[in-house]
Amino acid sequence: MTTVLLTGFVPFAGDASNPSGDAVRLVAERWTGPEELVAEVLPVTFDGAPARLRDLIAAHRPSVVLAVGLAGGRTAVTPERVAVNLADARIPDNDGAQPVDAPVVPDGPAAYFATLPVKAITAAVDAGGIPAALSHTAGTFVCNQVMYAALHATAGSDVRAGFVHVPYATETAPAGAPSLPLADIARALEIAVRTAVDTPADAALVGGALH
Repeated sequence: MTTVLLTGFVPFAGDASNPSGDAVRLVAERWTGPEELVAEVLPVTFDGAPARLRDLIAAHRPSVVLAVGLAGGRTAVTPERVAVNLADARIPDNDGAQPVDAPVVPDGPAAYFATLPVKAITAAVDAGGIPAALSHTAGTFVCNQVMYAALHATAGSDVRAGFVHVPYATETAPAGAPSLPLADIARALEIAVRTAVDTPADAALVGGALH
């Protein structure tokens, strides 16, 4: 049976909730398969999150790894194209760690491209009536740390891995912040998982950026 590993994050930076973790839990509650879904909410820590992700990959041997995180201020669901080997934290993580100019993996490649069909996922989410856009930066905080760790752990294998950033959920967003209903975020993740499983090669669509 095909196994999908889907992860979100606990709250951080003083927020009471994190829509990435909330949406992952919602997807898990209503998942009907046929694939086995392993859902986990990770700590927002530079050491703990990638370590837990590696343990989950080793334990469950998934065919697809989709990690999800919050990008407060974004207006759309944004599959990420690139993870860089850099941890440079503007704020401390939930353990108080704040690495500056540190590698995610010492002596690892400078970057990895997502092995999920990110253009197809973006198009499918948008076609489902949920705002979506391809992103070329996962930042340099714990989200990028997890994306890079997932791709490093699965490099050279048949496992397809990547990351999706989501906006705030309307139900819990700070005043004035761009947001989407939590149900729409969860539905976008379901579409992303289904597209990742069913799409062997990414769509040949324009997805670049001028800046």
